[in-house]
Amino acid sequence: MAKKRKNKGRASRSSAGSGMGELHLAGIVKSFLAVCVVGGIVLGILYWDRIIKRDASVSNNADTVALEIKAVPAWVNEALKEKLGSAARADGLGLQLDETAARRVQRNIEELFPWIARPTVRTMHDRLVIEGNWRMPVVFVKRGLDKFYVDRDLVVLDFVELPHLTITPVQGLKVTAKGPDLGQVWQRDDLAAAVALVELLRRWDSEKTPDKPLLDEIAAIDVSNYDGRDNRRFPHIVLYATDNTEIIWGAELGKWQRNLEATDAEKLAKLYAYYKEYGTLLGEVKYINLRDPQDRISLPIDKY
Repeated sequence: MAKKRKNKGRASRSSAGSGMGELHLAGIVKSFLAVCVVGGIVLGILYWDRIIKRDASVSNNADTVALEIKAVPAWVNEALKEKLGSAARADGLGLQLDETAARRVQRNIEELFPWIARPTVRTMHDRLVIEGNWRMPVVFVKRGLDKFYVDRDLVVLDFVELPHLTITPVQGLKVTAKGPDLGQVWQRDDLAAAVALVELLRRWDSEKTPDKPLLDEIAAIDVSNYDGRDNRRFPHIVLYATDNTEIIWGAELGKWQRNLEATDAEKLAKLYAYYKEYGTLLGEVKYINLRDPQDRISLPIDKY
């Protein structure tokens, strides 16, 4: 009988131990599940923060909205196109394909990219389209450490390397206290006279010497004595060829009669006749005088 009681006690202890083991195992499982749940929540947060939010920011990023530039002149290079793209996205805000974004891009271009006059930006189903009239630089100006271009309307353009384009340097501009503002008209008579003369030579080049433009051999146009401000008897405008040959033009366009010079048409005829005869402005003479009112076509002065 005693043995039976002993066995019963052993059985009860065994069943109790088994129950405690099951409870312990259940606790471990619950803890494991809790850890998994918390881990899943943490991973979900990280996924949202790093993946979904990142994708959302990319979808709103300006770089994902294509910009198309319409009617780009052949002289516009990649550097200018990249500068336009940077100006269009300058406010740093993501672009969407809507009218608000189009207005923002247009405003950015108007304020930061003077190379396009009256820009417009339209929204298409997959891109923003930029249009406008490109301003081509006519002359190059260096003022102290600053350098910039000026177009035919005297609008100031920031300097960008354009080695493939003939742009005539202007020197001798009267010094002023305040420099020009980019995108604004720099209204001054000596600059206007230089631009007008370069534009006239450019037109004659396209008509008379399109295969070998005369302007390619002009290194600078000097207006330091514009309107005779230093000495009325000296030439008001002088062009310098790339070998430093002087081309004495004389008075600014339209003022030849006041200074008893050859007409503007006569000056042009003399200059291009000489250029065609010799095939160059370089190396033949020390200077070419265009301002004397004579009937001779070519007026080179012997170097020696």
